[in-house]
Amino acid sequence: MLETERSESWRRAFRVELRAEAIGLAFRGWPVLPGTYPVAGHWAGREGVEDTGPVPVHSDWQERVGTRAEQVATWWTGRPYSLLLATGAGYDALEVGDDLGRRAARALRSVGMPVPIIATPDSRWFFLTRSGTQLDADLAAADITHHADGSWIALPPSPAEHGVVHWRVKPEVCGWQIPTSRIVQDALLDAVHESAATRSLAIAG
Repeated sequence: MLETERSESWRRAFRVELRAEAIGLAFRGWPVLPGTYPVAGHWAGREGVEDTGPVPVHSDWQERVGTRAEQVATWWTGRPYSLLLATGAGYDALEVGDDLGRRAARALRSVGMPVPIIATPDSRWFFLTRSGTQLDADLAAADITHHADGSWIALPPSPAEHGVVHWRVKPEVCGWQIPTSRIVQDALLDAVHESAATRSLAIAG
């Protein structure tokens, strides 16, 4: 009984945290949406949808982009929905593996340009950028996904199947300034070339 009460208390606190984060980001103009969440091996919150990750709860989610914070607050009143960011509406994201992500983050820090970075429990990193720039062809061939118009990503502290989505670099560190995609893509290109050079040295050695 005590364990059940603790579990319910934790779920309630987690739902409150997700709702508070959604409201705060909506007030800053971020296009946030509620998404499905993992329960006992499947994603709950939207009937008739089978997926391996969070998807928007509302089928008309694109029409809801830009909803006022007061309305956003009502979306998280009953369930611990994932917190999604609709991309292409001012914000994009570049998704990479953790090794490439670490290299790119190091390159950005070296020039004094930290950017908001999200990480998932399955070792994927998401660099937030402003919308409006296509993905460089060299990056498209290097296991890098550009989340833009018509897509979305999970924001912290969304639940995942094996943990919680979290910030590697919080927006506060960057003064809530979102960089242009070109800045991040240049860092990723440097990271790709560094990785290729490291592999070549290893083979030669």
